[in-house]
Amino acid sequence: MIKWVSLWMIFVSFLSASYLEELKWPKGETFLTFLEKNNLPLSIYYTLDKEEQELAAEIVAGVKYQVLKSEENQLEQVLIPIGEELQMHLKKVNNEFVMEITPIVFQEEKRSVAIEIDHSPYVDILKATNNHGLANEFAQSFKGGVNLRSLQKGDKLVLLFQQKRRLGKSFGSIKIDVSMLETAKRENYIFYYNENYYNQKGEELDNFLLTKPVNYTRISSVFTQKRWHPVLKKYRAHLGIDYAAPTGTPVRSAGNGKVIFVGTKGGYGKTIEVSHDGSYKTLYAHLNGFAKGIRGGQRVKQNQVIGYVGNTGMSTGPHLHFGLYRSNVAINPASVVKVAKSALGGKELKAFLSYTEDLKAQVHVALQSHEEPFKEEDFNGFYSLEKSNS
Repeated sequence: MIKWVSLWMIFVSFLSASYLEELKWPKGETFLTFLEKNNLPLSIYYTLDKEEQELAAEIVAGVKYQVLKSEENQLEQVLIPIGEELQMHLKKVNNEFVMEITPIVFQEEKRSVAIEIDHSPYVDILKATNNHGLANEFAQSFKGGVNLRSLQKGDKLVLLFQQKRRLGKSFGSIKIDVSMLETAKRENYIFYYNENYYNQKGEELDNFLLTKPVNYTRISSVFTQKRWHPVLKKYRAHLGIDYAAPTGTPVRSAGNGKVIFVGTKGGYGKTIEVSHDGSYKTLYAHLNGFAKGIRGGQRVKQNQVIGYVGNTGMSTGPHLHFGLYRSNVAINPASVVKVAKSALGGKELKAFLSYTEDLKAQVHVALQSHEEPFKEEDFNGFYSLEKSNS
């Protein structure tokens, strides 16, 4: 039984030899253009319901997806992740292709890394773990915290983190429960708590703040990564917040940034995307139109009008779909939309301090264990899959 036989847990078993390709979703590709390129019927998309068509617009450029082909090089199945919980599963049934939204099969892991600084935290984390996501998340978590330029060779770094693993590889975003940098014999901690980073005093550190992009009458749909619809017997997801508002209501940029997309985006209809500092991106969908002069590459300021509420794409009524992404992973906008940093107090601060004491103890255990960090493997994008004889 070969190393990758576990991949059959995802796919339907085949009697003949098959192979699995892992590819990156091209920039500018849509689910419709993917179907066209692979000579698949466009009816696969048009027979989806409105929520599924909107979800298809969430395929992120650069995401790794898997294609299973027969030994005759005929397409058999495709798995395309959408967010971190669901995937589009395209498969052949009775010589016809069908598409459904299914949960992503992954394992959750808790790991620790304890290293000495030799060059810089980013480079040293990458060298020790070969984990780009972990290095990037550390850099983001310490933004606004310790001055990393003051570090010296031999200073110590400890990370306790959680990640997902899919098809043998790290997958999705990484959550660093605690980062500790010891410099000049002083321990500096950053903790992840209630979807934000705090120092050990319970003061919020992330200095990226968003404001609400529109004056709205109500929130018609909240953010959710995965939910099971008991009547339709289908999985659903809503990777943003829907603000109900009349057609023509001004839509404002939630933060300073650069416009990276203006145009039509599948089920989202007329859409604008804005990139921000710290690997953040915001998305404004179902627009009626764009503000005069708004174009790709343009810098915009927080609260600048960039478009107008509409009902384009797969929309059931006038509203703004507002999405927020960090390193191309959808996160809940409600966790970031605010006007000022927060500091914990009262019972919440007491709970935070109790929570962090346990993490500090785990940091000291990791420091004393001298365990070699787990190092991610580099994989090829091609796997041969043979039916096992065992």
